[in-house]
Amino acid sequence: QVQLVESGGGLVQTGASLRLSCVASGVTFSMFVMGWFRQAPGKEREFVAAINRGGDITQYSDSVKGRFTITRDPAKNTVYLQMNTLKPEDSAGYYCAGRYSPKTYFTAEEYRYWGQGTQVTVSS
Repeated sequence: QVQLVESGGGLVQTGASLRLSCVASGVTFSMFVMGWFRQAPGKEREFVAAINRGGDITQYSDSVKGRFTITRDPAKNTVYLQMNTLKPEDSAGYYCAGRYSPKTYFTAEEYRYWGQGTQVTVSS
């Protein structure tokens, strides 16, 4: 009964910031590699960011590198995605995902558990 619940999305203007949260339950959080993916209408799901179990190694897609930061808080069973300098092309449903030791951090199919998503809309 692993459950991932995202929150923090909203409607913002270009250049604004948002912090997404994903709370995990039903799993030993420290054992999961965690990732964020996003999907806009009519587009395929794309990798955004990932963080390892210890929280000391992160990976980002080129499109968000330097603007987004993924972190995790073991005490709160929560992974965060700090999104700065948001652009209209960042608009999408954002999904938190987790899996024990995925083969590739950037492949959605490698993540077994998913949240319901939170919508981010950036207006120009």
